[in-house]
Amino acid sequence: MPNNNSTQNPSFRFTFVANVNNQIDFNEILYNVLAFNPFGIYISMLKPNWSCLKKIAVMLFEELQFIFAIGASDITDFMGNTLGGIMGVGVYIVFCKLFSTKANKILNVLAIGTICIVALLLLLIYLRISGVIIYKVS
Repeated sequence: MPNNNSTQNPSFRFTFVANVNNQIDFNEILYNVLAFNPFGIYISMLKPNWSCLKKIAVMLFEELQFIFAIGASDITDFMGNTLGGIMGVGVYIVFCKLFSTKANKILNVLAIGTICIVALLLLLIYLRISGVIIYKVS
């Protein structure tokens, strides 16, 4: 159960979900960073003339979730998503320095790979839900 401090202060809605059994769950933070890395790359590809600060500002989805009280806002999600987006922008800058004219072509191939992986995961989830994939525990 998340530690929600809203009983003490109703305007304080952040929950600390990464704290499991008084231990920090670093996997959750790592997954958030990895999940938002492509978003930083793709926003940089789509808007190459924007400044880094403007690109990072676009990625603050968790802050919007907190402001508009949509769902539950998690501080580790906020930090992980922002860090992942910043790293994605950095990866795009490095790719542009290393591969100059071919950077977008290489990243487009990686984007197609990302779409294929997401499609495969969705297929596996569908097969699992429909009962086609059954796990047998011995």
